[in-house]
Amino acid sequence: MKRLGVIFGGRSGEHAISLMSASAILQSIDKKKYQPVPIGIDREGKWFLADKNLIHIDEHEWKKKARPISPGQIRSHVDFVFPALHGTLGEDGTLQGLLEILDIPYAGCGVLSSALCMDKAMAKDVFDRNGIPTCKYKLVRAEDLDKDMPGIVKEISEQFEGPFFVKPSNAGSSLGVSRVDDLMDAGRALALAGSFDRRILVEEAIEGREVEVGVIGNENPIATLPGEITTSDDFQYYDFEAKYSDSSGTRLDIPADLSTKTANRIKKIAIKAYLACDCSGFARIDFFIEKKTGKIYINEINTIPGLTKYSLFPLMWESEGVDFTELIDKIVEYGYERYNSKDSRQTVRRR
Repeated sequence: MKRLGVIFGGRSGEHAISLMSASAILQSIDKKKYQPVPIGIDREGKWFLADKNLIHIDEHEWKKKARPISPGQIRSHVDFVFPALHGTLGEDGTLQGLLEILDIPYAGCGVLSSALCMDKAMAKDVFDRNGIPTCKYKLVRAEDLDKDMPGIVKEISEQFEGPFFVKPSNAGSSLGVSRVDDLMDAGRALALAGSFDRRILVEEAIEGREVEVGVIGNENPIATLPGEITTSDDFQYYDFEAKYSDSSGTRLDIPADLSTKTANRIKKIAIKAYLACDCSGFARIDFFIEKKTGKIYINEINTIPGLTKYSLFPLMWESEGVDFTELIDKIVEYGYERYNSKDSRQTVRRR
């Protein structure tokens, strides 16, 4: 029986979401195939081997039956790792690099694609290079805000005619994101985003529908039909509370009410973007459909999407007839496939 390590927690602002995703994974793992090994990282970055019977992860309780370990020790406890860490120091290639050094196969995207997709501005550069439609955007460096905030705001006003979003280039779950409808609020929005990351992304606000696609696979990925997110009037956009609150009023339509032509077009773009960014294993890809024109714009790729009861990724695959237990199994298989493929190529080069 394979020992499947589930790593959760971490030092990012998405620590609490990670606990929710890991709980969902631990509850759904096929116990006939895998022995779950929960591995927690607290908010200070300390690693722990958690109770093997852990299922519901409470932030204030899980460490009581855990024992400290060093990252280098995890290889002796697991055969495979399923990262459930969202955001920085988990989804950005750093954890993936550690697992590569330790020679442990793992689920999801590798070092390059994880780092690339985590940086939204860099990912947009790749989308542009590959002819994948994305909205107008501008990169701002946080260190330049103190030097010339008025000049930066002026440049933004000249590039963006209407409302725009300001967000950390490297962050998730809408942390540090602001919608700016009045240019007077631009400085505050830039400062907020700059408190999360040294790279700040400014992008035009697309007035339209927000849809998402789940993708799994390696060299020949497959995609779900798009699902749609509709937030209540209390939210300007799909923010943190809208994503993870029972009382948000957010509605998920799976599949989205789209024509077959539009749905297939979005799936095709999703797979093209997935391959262009060298993704593997699984990812969620987010899109906008502009109301006035019907144009489709890719927003971003999430290489470790939320796996909570509120999350669209597992729900979209369930709609395709793949329940969460089977989905985990497929993702693990893709992880082993990538690991074994890499090993085969290295063997060939040594001859």
